[in-house]
Amino acid sequence: MSLILAGFATGTSVFHAQAPAAEQQLIARARGIHERALVLDTHNDIDPQHFTAACNYTMPLTTQVNLPRMKAGGQDVSFMIAYVPQGPLTDEGYANAYRRASDKFDAVHRLTEQIAPQEIGLALSAADVRRLAGSGRKVAVIGVENGYPIGLDLRRVKEFYDRGARYMSLAHNGHSQLSDSNTGEATNDFPNGGLTPLGRQVIAEMNRLGMMVDVSHPSKASMLQAAQLSAAPIIASHSAVRALANHSRNMDDEMLMALKKNGGVIQIVAFANYIKTEPAATSRPRTAALTALRREFGVTNSPEESPHPCPVEGAAAEDALAATSVPVDRRPDYERRLTALQAEYPASPRATVKDFVDHIDYAVKLIGVNHVGISSDFDGGGGITGWSNASEAFNVTLELVRRGYSEQDIDKIWGGNLLRVWEDVERAATKSRPPSQ
Repeated sequence: MSLILAGFATGTSVFHAQAPAAEQQLIARARGIHERALVLDTHNDIDPQHFTAACNYTMPLTTQVNLPRMKAGGQDVSFMIAYVPQGPLTDEGYANAYRRASDKFDAVHRLTEQIAPQEIGLALSAADVRRLAGSGRKVAVIGVENGYPIGLDLRRVKEFYDRGARYMSLAHNGHSQLSDSNTGEATNDFPNGGLTPLGRQVIAEMNRLGMMVDVSHPSKASMLQAAQLSAAPIIASHSAVRALANHSRNMDDEMLMALKKNGGVIQIVAFANYIKTEPAATSRPRTAALTALRREFGVTNSPEESPHPCPVEGAAAEDALAATSVPVDRRPDYERRLTALQAEYPASPRATVKDFVDHIDYAVKLIGVNHVGISSDFDGGGGITGWSNASEAFNVTLELVRRGYSEQDIDKIWGGNLLRVWEDVERAATKSRPPSQ
């Protein structure tokens, strides 16, 4: 399914000519499996600035996901995310969120319909994914992270579906009008006790339409209620295992078992802080010091605030500082202070592909290989050593092969399980619609 560039080799998959014959054979077998698999990532954030005629994913941008990197790493499918952060539950807040979400819908349509239709197509069904990938093109799918932009208007669920959304989560970091968020765990603040009445209506409407319900980010109570309430399987589009990393964004065993019972899938996310967590006594002082430093220098890394809206590899914008808002004349002082802070509060080693596959192993052993998939959260904070962008996707396959996973199981984990859930959601929607629809 995928075409891997002949010379591509990075991270843990570097192929040394002097490697033992058995190792060479293992790597060659893994490459064959990776090429034949449908490599699907359910969570890649996007910035509309990178979807214009002058600056877009056909170029070698420094974004973690773009067409050159997808081709280099054999990634076939990218769920491109219409994400809007949680804001005030007011008419103005909803209107602003709706505009921002609309910009991201429009961006994906521009890429697939005007900028590069011969290279990437928009999938509206699981069958579309297979058809487009079989044609040699890359595949875009739209997911919605945070149902906040629908406001109080249930009709917007269908509007988003008609514009291409094929999954939606009901909350992000902060409680929405639809659901409590995982962030309430820090203060035991769950004002809705899980889903709101409107949130329950939204799930029913998503079931009717054939849109997957995403339970990454909502609270545990919300997730368990969604698993019980949904008439179709649900997904966790980008979460990891709480037993291995105690973070509120991860799923504990009770949640994983509820997901299995529902028939859903957890897309294990390669987000370093969710794969390996530090003790609070270590992380909090460093986080506080870094936050204070960034505030002092006015540092932002938000794409919408970046002074370099089209960072191309090899250009000055690739420098981390150049992609921030630190004025040029203050950068030497900022660099000096940052270096000193990093020396005073050294970070633990970053999570690796091996750590990531540990989470896959745990979930597979607990709930079965049919309920586990893969995501990255690239361009939204994701990335680990060995899989830092789409060009390094092979390293995940290689580690799975090293651990004895069969080609059939790797096919399921990389994309087959997610497509199976999507097809189940489509079938459930067809059964629920009146004949006239």
